[in-house]
Amino acid sequence: MTDAATTSGRKDVGTLAVASLFIGLGLLTLYDVTTYSDSDSVVFPTFVAYALIFCSVLVIIYSWLRPNPDSGFGDGTWWRRLLLVVTMLGACLVMPFAGFLPATVIAFAGGLVAARHEGWDARSAIVFAASGVFIMAGFYALFRFALGVPLP
Repeated sequence: MTDAATTSGRKDVGTLAVASLFIGLGLLTLYDVTTYSDSDSVVFPTFVAYALIFCSVLVIIYSWLRPNPDSGFGDGTWWRRLLLVVTMLGACLVMPFAGFLPATVIAFAGGLVAARHEGWDARSAIVFAASGVFIMAGFYALFRFALGVPLP
C-alpha cells in the first residue's frame, strides 16, 4: 500500500483541534460579554465571536469533507513563527498599560519582521514604516471614530 493511499482518508487533527479551540474561545467571549455594563462595548466582541465560531465550523466541515494530510507547518523557519506569537502576546500585554497605538506598533513591527523573507534596505524600511503609520492611524480612526469602540 502506498503512502498516499494510507493518508488519503486521514483527517488533519491539528486543524480540527485548533478550529475546536477557536469555537471554545468564541463561546467564552460570548459568555464574557454578558458581564459588560456598557452596551456599546458588547457589539464588536460579539460580532467577532460569532464570526470566529462560524468560520471555525466551516473549517471543521471542510476538513472533514476534504482532508489534507499534507497540511502543517511545512518547511518554514521556526524563529519567524515564534516571533509572530511572542509579538502578538507582547502587544496584548502592553495594550492595557501603553494604549492601542503603541501595542499596534509592536504587533505591526514584529509581524513585518517575521513575514519579510527578503533582505532589508533603507528604501524598503522607509516604505514599510510609512505604510505602517498610515495603516495604524487608519485602524485607530476606524475603531475610535467610525465604530465607536473605546480604546485603551
